[in-house]
This record gives sequence, structure tokens and C-alpha cells, in this order.
Amino acid sequence: MTAPYPSGEQHAISFGEQTAVVVEVGGGLREYRVDGFDVVDGYAPEQLATAARGAPLMPWPNRLRDGRYRFDGVDYQLPLTEPAQRNALHGLARWSAWQRSQHAPERVVMTHLLHPQPGYPFTLGLSADYSLSAAGLKVVLTGRNLGPRPAPFGAGQHPYVRVARGLIDGARVRSPAALRLRTDGRQIPVGEPVPVRGKYDLRRSPRLGPRVLDTAFTGLERDPDGLARVVMTGPQRRVTVWLDAGFEHLMLFTGDTLAGAERRRGLGVEPMTCAPNAFQSGLGLRVLEPGEELTASWGITVEKP
Repeated sequence: MTAPYPSGEQHAISFGEQTAVVVEVGGGLREYRVDGFDVVDGYAPEQLATAARGAPLMPWPNRLRDGRYRFDGVDYQLPLTEPAQRNALHGLARWSAWQRSQHAPERVVMTHLLHPQPGYPFTLGLSADYSLSAAGLKVVLTGRNLGPRPAPFGAGQHPYVRVARGLIDGARVRSPAALRLRTDGRQIPVGEPVPVRGKYDLRRSPRLGPRVLDTAFTGLERDPDGLARVVMTGPQRRVTVWLDAGFEHLMLFTGDTLAGAERRRGLGVEPMTCAPNAFQSGLGLRVLEPGEELTASWGITVEKP
């Protein structure tokens, strides 16, 4: 018997010069290429996914301080999956097997049934719908409450985006964010969002340079079509990550804490429906009633600059 890949079954889709690979483990986006260039800095099929590369983040994105929260009068404790900082990180579905529910040449839909467990005794139906078209890559994340009582919920995803090989320092980056969330030493937001200033103000497409970001933003300015756009520009291509109205928060991560060759190789552009630590702060948190669902979409387009 041949051992499976660390990320499980591989599901390839394509459209024109675009190709993508979505994986069984975590339902994540392992690869997205346009004209042979890896727009998403992913990982090989023989590798274990590192740093949440391409993973959907549900039922919460980012960090939850001490893994603790109080909901509907009950205190809950989740496993500390970022033990060095005593946080519960990036939800509960990253290392679970997801099932392929639909597959066409240009589209694949992955689903996962999240059963009740210690710290999160709620039942959710999760899905990640990936499709390619002339407009680029589109991803639709959905969480549906399948249980008999309300459930706290948030969603996000963690692609690393690039416009050239090598470090991301030479790219110009435009962010739509007018506000940022200040954080403590454990990267947990403190206080109210504040206006972006200095290195955090990317609204005029500055060169990224050596600036270090592991920062959550909100106050996203939207275009007339209702989408917020992060635009990354290099000599040969312009890559846009768009977020629909379901995503009110955004994380930008320059990858300075990553190991070896992965450091600053891609910009983490992470759409989030809620802020980090939302299970405690309530900032952007959704409470799904029985039968209710939350859907949010994001995607990537690639053009010549």
C-alpha cells in the first residue's frame, strides 16, 4: 500500500493558463499558478503544510487568548495550538480530512462536518468552494449551524501571495485598510482600532521594503462594486486579492517569523470575517442560530502592471 501525501488526496482544477490544487487535509489551497508562475506560495505534495498555507480557518481565524471564551453563560476551554504564546490558533479544521462533494474541470467543492468537541460543543457544516474563470480564482467559504442551539462563528483563509520569485521586499502593496488593531506581546488586540499611520498605511501603494507586518486591519475601503482589494505589484505582474462584504477584517503578514527559505517569500493576505480574539472581544463575531449560515467570498486576479 502506498502511503498518502501528507496533505491527503489532491484535487486539481484548471482554466486556460490557470491551475490550482486543493487538498483533502484542511480543505486548503496548496497551489495556484498562472502562466506557470506560482502566485500563491504553497508547498509540494510531499510536504506538510507549514504556517497555515492556504488553509480555511474555521470556526475562528487567527488567535484566541488562552483558548478561553464565555458563550451563552458557559465557560469553554480549547486546546492551546500556539503553546508558546498560550493561544488557540486558526480554528479546528486545519488538520481534519475534508471531503470532495463536487468536482468539475474548473471547480472543486470541499466539505467538512465539524462535530461537537471539548471547548466547542457545536455542530457545523463547513465548505470551501474553489473555482477558476476568466476573472481568476474565486473561493467561497460557508459555515452552517447544524446543531440545536446558537454557535459562535468566524471564518478566514491564509494564502501567501507573491508577484515575483525571491523576497517580497521589492513589491508595491496597496491595502484598503483605514484602521489597524494594536496588539499586546501575544498578538492579541488591545483597545479600539486606530487610524493607520507610518508603516501600517499602505493606501498609496508604497514599496514594501523591509517593513515587518503581522497586523490585523479593519475599516476596509471598498470600490463601487462592494469589494475591498489588496493589490501587490511587481515588474511583470499585478496580483489583486479581493474580499467581499462578508470579510470586514484583514491580516497582513510579511512572514518574518517563518523558518529558512520561507521567510518573506510570500505576503500573507488573510481575509477574516472577524477580528483576532473575537470569541472574547465580540469584534465581528457572528452567532449562528440553528440552521443559519454565514457565507463570505474572496479571490485572486492576475494582470500585467
